[in-house]
Amino acid sequence: MDKPTNQKAWFLVLPVLLLVAFSAVIPLMTVVNYSVQDTFGNNQFFWAGLEWFDEMVHSDRLWNALGRQALFSTIILLIEVPLGIFIALNMPKKGVWASVCLVLMSLPLLIPWNVVGTIWQIFGRVDIGLLGHSLAAIGIDYNYTNDVLDAWVTVIVMDVWHWTSLVALLAYAGLRSIPDAYYQAAKIDQAGRWSVFRYIELPKMQGVLLIAILLRFMDSFMIYTEPFVVTGGGPGNATTFLSIDLVKMAIGQFDLGPAAAFSLMYFVVILLISWVFYTVMTNLDREDGQ
Repeated sequence: MDKPTNQKAWFLVLPVLLLVAFSAVIPLMTVVNYSVQDTFGNNQFFWAGLEWFDEMVHSDRLWNALGRQALFSTIILLIEVPLGIFIALNMPKKGVWASVCLVLMSLPLLIPWNVVGTIWQIFGRVDIGLLGHSLAAIGIDYNYTNDVLDAWVTVIVMDVWHWTSLVALLAYAGLRSIPDAYYQAAKIDQAGRWSVFRYIELPKMQGVLLIAILLRFMDSFMIYTEPFVVTGGGPGNATTFLSIDLVKMAIGQFDLGPAAAFSLMYFVVILLISWVFYTVMTNLDREDGQ
């Protein structure tokens, strides 16, 4: 006779399931509901079908925002991943200075996103900001509120300052997990510094680097608070990324139907790219285990 299964564990999981239902599933269903309906107010809705999705697919506004978003995320990954690896390779491995470096690298990650935007908004101002005033004093025409290039450089540098620490700490953890025997064997073989990095450190960091790339991609692709506080999406629409454009559409213009369709398409894009990263990570883990 089979032993009856103890179902009491479900009572421990039930609060989590209810929390997920209220915080994720129900709001998502609300967005789906808005994406297939139209309203003229007074809580009266009319079936619209896929009209809003068709409008968004053929909207230059959506594709322009997507292009800016993809460009921003690409630049961020190309800068932060190599820079984070470089910092991790040069951090002390033991002693007091290792602890000091870890604490200093963690500080930017503890600052709230809106505070980061406020810091750089003030820091870059020509009249009172240290960066803007210093650049103006040496003859560099810098104004992130009027110049597109200056706005992009400011937003990119701000994100690099804020999030490179995450990549560096993950890469550092990957380096610390490498057994000393690998380095001793490389020393016996008289391998150079580049060879040690290429054939020992980089392969052993693949797992954590993929996690870092996945996290940084998702964060950069959904960025909203920092550029909104600094530039407000300007000058013009130069830094109006997908999230900023979505908020303007939903709250500023109160176009709930198009905004709901926009957000669902936004969600699907992030989900698909994250799935690609996850598939690559699992395949690498499977190859390492063989």
